[in-house]
Amino acid sequence: MTIAFERRGTGQPLVLVHGLGSSRAAWTPILPLLRNRELILLDLPGHGASPAEADSGTFQGLARSLDHWLAAEGLYGVPLVGSSMGARLVLELYRRGLAGPTVALDPGGFWQGWERGLVSSTLSASVALLRTLKGVLPALSRNVVSRSALLAQLSARPWALDGDFVAHELASLANTRTVNSLIQDLAYGPAQVGSAEATAVTIGWGRHDRLCLPRQASRAQESFAGSRLIWFDHSGHFPMWDEPAKAAALILDAT
Repeated sequence: MTIAFERRGTGQPLVLVHGLGSSRAAWTPILPLLRNRELILLDLPGHGASPAEADSGTFQGLARSLDHWLAAEGLYGVPLVGSSMGARLVLELYRRGLAGPTVALDPGGFWQGWERGLVSSTLSASVALLRTLKGVLPALSRNVVSRSALLAQLSARPWALDGDFVAHELASLANTRTVNSLIQDLAYGPAQVGSAEATAVTIGWGRHDRLCLPRQASRAQESFAGSRLIWFDHSGHFPMWDEPAKAAALILDAT
């Protein structure tokens, strides 16, 4: 098992887990705000600089890899923060009793009925479009109008994001070879299993999330009994992009 990761800063360790088709670079907007912590950022298998493993095209495969990596690095019980698919992964590790205080930002795994088709169809269409546009993504990402169109499902404030950062994120989504398999597994696989004792879990949700709809937040909170739910009033799917100061404050307070 090879997982690319880096450590930066000093203080209590904090593991950051990115979402589908992304990499550790997804946390760039928030990193300067997470002061006085040792930040441990990784690329999930099949993402970024980490090679795929045989089961990296499934949620359970990624959970297995992350579990084994935490054990190998002596990180069982440390605070975990995740975004999107990464948020579901840290909730799963908490459920297994392997995580310390846990923050899950807009986690997947709580959709029902027609919401599953929405996730599958819209994400698959987005990936196909990005692969078609791959050669011009840098130019499109630097233009406010086209950047806003490309990020309509993911950000409530795409005009405020750095164009180069957006180009990197969109290219990462287009280039992740396991992404189509993961979309189908995440959309149509079993819902996330909860925990009867989750007082150390904080769930953050963007009120303008068009991927993991806000109606799913109550399901997540009910599934992880005793967890705390915090709303980001001006955020889409990625609070650390749209409201980085509030997201950072929440993470530091909860972990």
